[in-house]
Amino acid sequence: MASVDSALSYAASEERRFLDELKAFLRIPSVSTESRYAADVQRCAAFVADDMRRMGMQNVAVLPTGGHPVVYAEWLGAPGQPTALIYGHYDVQPVDPENLWTTPPFEPTERDGYLYARGASDDKGQIHVHLKSAEAYLKAEGGLPINLKFIIEGEEEVGSEHLPALIRAERERLRADFVVVSDGAMFDRGVPAICYGLRGLAYWQIDLVGPSTDLHSGVYGGAVANPIEVLAHMLATLKDDHGRIQVPGFYDDVREISAAERAQIARLPFDEEKFKRELGVEELFGEEGYTTLERRWVRPTLEINGIWGGFTGEGSKTVLPSRASAKLSSRLVPDQDPHRISDLVEAHLRRVCPRTVRMTFTRMASARPSITPLDHPAVTAAARALEGAFGTPPVYVREGGTIPVVATFAEELGAPSVLVGFGLNDDHLHAPNERFLLENYFGGIRTAVLLWNELAT
Repeated sequence: MASVDSALSYAASEERRFLDELKAFLRIPSVSTESRYAADVQRCAAFVADDMRRMGMQNVAVLPTGGHPVVYAEWLGAPGQPTALIYGHYDVQPVDPENLWTTPPFEPTERDGYLYARGASDDKGQIHVHLKSAEAYLKAEGGLPINLKFIIEGEEEVGSEHLPALIRAERERLRADFVVVSDGAMFDRGVPAICYGLRGLAYWQIDLVGPSTDLHSGVYGGAVANPIEVLAHMLATLKDDHGRIQVPGFYDDVREISAAERAQIARLPFDEEKFKRELGVEELFGEEGYTTLERRWVRPTLEINGIWGGFTGEGSKTVLPSRASAKLSSRLVPDQDPHRISDLVEAHLRRVCPRTVRMTFTRMASARPSITPLDHPAVTAAARALEGAFGTPPVYVREGGTIPVVATFAEELGAPSVLVGFGLNDDHLHAPNERFLLENYFGGIRTAVLLWNELAT
């Protein structure tokens, strides 16, 4: 079996080079949502594939999709040992507003123990952790203690539209005992975490149309329904004043958490006053009967993400608008089904929509929630690896966000996911001055090296 000590020594001796290679990775502006960067996204996929070939991974391939490509590689030289599939993404968010960056977003800069660049934490820095852990074994020992497969996509920041079809088509090639995902955060600096649950997602757009054109509010006001007013009234029926969702049947399938899990969440070192200060709010709000962490992790939501209509330009224009629109989303928990929730929300809105307007309900995105048992061998192995790398046992958390591919892996491959993030919640993801704490980058590499050894033993 490959020696964990030699792999750790190799990783420690190559830290400066690893960091330089990460910087080269970050210099590629692989913004998946903007067509002007399409060639850079392709170049980034080739960069990842070339790195995998250099380190000794086998059967490296850049797999085409209906959009940006997926990079695949494997090393299957450990017969009788488990197989881990490592997932990540090489695409990044746009950099706007660029004028708020202290240093250029695609010129990685070390400052105060952090590496600043777009993609530093989400997710290039974190997937690089796993690439370099594999290299440490392959270069130091010529092999790994377990079998590894990588699938690194280029469309996560635009919803992974083409990834589920590729996973279905490549099901046999991707087959694994479990999936490892590092696209999240530690609980706090110095407090590593294992995420064992993700909320799902349902996303919609509502469009209301009243009169066939915008009208003069003096001539027609009082005689025709205003679509903005109608929309406001309809949206107000979705929740009560205590944060409880009022859509009939919405909570029917919610899996309530146990008293033991509630107690475990309550023991986490969460500072609510600090949380409020970081958000810039004086008071928090949410569903009554649940703590802030429970509301964020184990309870479903229904939120208005955007609303528009009428005149919003400078000055005044007395218009009675023809139409009004809103975007809504719901974060879902086990065992809610996004398609059933979509049916319920649409039915509710159609019930409360008056005949004075016409409503269009468009379903835009969906993902199932996921949860991994805490006693799964991969979870317990990850806990030992994190403690070995960071010197303290990890805490166990759920995450309020959604990684749609995690549910896809469970459905298509029958493989549970272990989520071990090395970012921090204040890494400015999707915002100017994104950063990655360097101690977490190097600690992540140590963790991954230890994890492959733990899974073999």
